[in-house]
Amino acid sequence: MTQFVALLRGVNVGGITVTSADLRTLFDELGFTDVRTVLASGNVTFASAKRESHAALKGRIERALRDRFGYDAWIVLVTRAELERAVDAFPFEADDAKRQPWVIFTSEAGVVDELMRFADEADADVDPLAAGEGVVYWNPVKGTTVGTPFAKLLAKPKYKPLTTNRNLRTLRKILG
Repeated sequence: MTQFVALLRGVNVGGITVTSADLRTLFDELGFTDVRTVLASGNVTFASAKRESHAALKGRIERALRDRFGYDAWIVLVTRAELERAVDAFPFEADDAKRQPWVIFTSEAGVVDELMRFADEADADVDPLAAGEGVVYWNPVKGTTVGTPFAKLLAKPKYKPLTTNRNLRTLRKILG
């Protein structure tokens, strides 16, 4: 039995509303066990005994979300162990009250390198960035998370199906 976390991109924003109850029902119907939703921002933990590739599992979940809820569903799928490693490796002062501790998850390995090329030219005070295993860590000043140069890079349409971000506090709740 493998423990997974599905991080859905873009639910309960921009007119796409998916209730936690409906999300749990869908994951139950897909044959998963120990299904739990965390907050209303598209976080689902579940267990799967079925042997299928990571890509096949991700694709199956995305198709089911599209079919059931009628939107372009993209997820980043990680194991619980991968999520724990990402949280434990956060390289910045996570409790700095002036900053927002973000973890950007990617569904394709090369995206971390692509995003980190931006870090070579970024102002480290405005956009503090660090690469992790399958993630990019970002720790901007509170209130600036949509206006910094890195935020504008992440907002580009090409990253919509490839990334999703979560605050470190949210990730700790998911693991809780």
